[in-house]
Amino acid sequence: MTTPAAVTARGLSFAYGERQALRNIDFSVAEGSAHGFLGPNGSGKSTLFKILSTIVPPQQGNVSMFGIDLAQDPAAVRRRIGVVFQSPAVDKKLTVLENLRYAGRLYGMPRAELDRRSSELLEHADLKDRSNDRTGELSGGLRRRVEICKALLHRPALVLLDEASTGLDPAARRDMWSLLKKQTGITVLFTTHLMDEAAEADRLTLLDGGAIVAAGTPGELMRMVGGQVLEIEAQNPLALAADIRAQLGVDPKVVETMLRCDGPRVHELVSKLIDRFGDRILRVSLAHPSLADVFLHLTGKRFVVAPPEEPKKKRRRKE
Repeated sequence: MTTPAAVTARGLSFAYGERQALRNIDFSVAEGSAHGFLGPNGSGKSTLFKILSTIVPPQQGNVSMFGIDLAQDPAAVRRRIGVVFQSPAVDKKLTVLENLRYAGRLYGMPRAELDRRSSELLEHADLKDRSNDRTGELSGGLRRRVEICKALLHRPALVLLDEASTGLDPAARRDMWSLLKKQTGITVLFTTHLMDEAAEADRLTLLDGGAIVAAGTPGELMRMVGGQVLEIEAQNPLALAADIRAQLGVDPKVVETMLRCDGPRVHELVSKLIDRFGDRILRVSLAHPSLADVFLHLTGKRFVVAPPEEPKKKRRRKE
């Protein structure tokens, strides 16, 4: 039996002037699943998130959520979703409980229901003993849990997270996902550039340059590369690649100063490479493929994420 779709997009495109941010993308997100969009800076993740969270309307194509056309009735879509943005959205001067009550009143929740739901979520998030602490006194990981509680207050059918775990340590990231997984039947759609977080997805969509380059479960995507990945670092990779082709009949890919071979039995090449080209090889590494290897395999480019820009300091006005 096919699981119904929570989100369906067809022919979705968006441009900022002459720059095409999304290029005719199609995808479907199954109800009750965790679906991730993985891509480096400039891949289109942020634009896609803005459209799905109804911040901007689609320019071209169609998006529906639970059968509701996003462009035709965005208000109905908003009632079905919870949103966690990359930038913090809690009031640091309010306590944890005050943040939840404030958000609940904006959702129009009755006081009794709001109190019950707040208590339930604080229990799920292990924040019960911090409910009267000012949010500004909490760690980044605990504040992120408060934000997720806010997004879950009105029992949304779908939660959208935009790079929600950026800046969190691995333990805080695990806590965040543990909280989400305690919500029965909810659909989670998230964007990320973190490989370990992408592995949390039931299904992944890889984006590059505004286009979809692959989609599938994390395991399916990694099997596209093969059973093993062999990397050879050399001072003259182009010349070494040519000699390996001529002498061993293997066609390695050249990526910067590296040669790469992938497949189920590439470990058998290691001894041959060392015997014939040991004096020209700086380093050899053998590993199982990662999602970064999948991206490189499909696009020919390394998965590079630029560091976040430092906030600009405000100039002091001369008196």
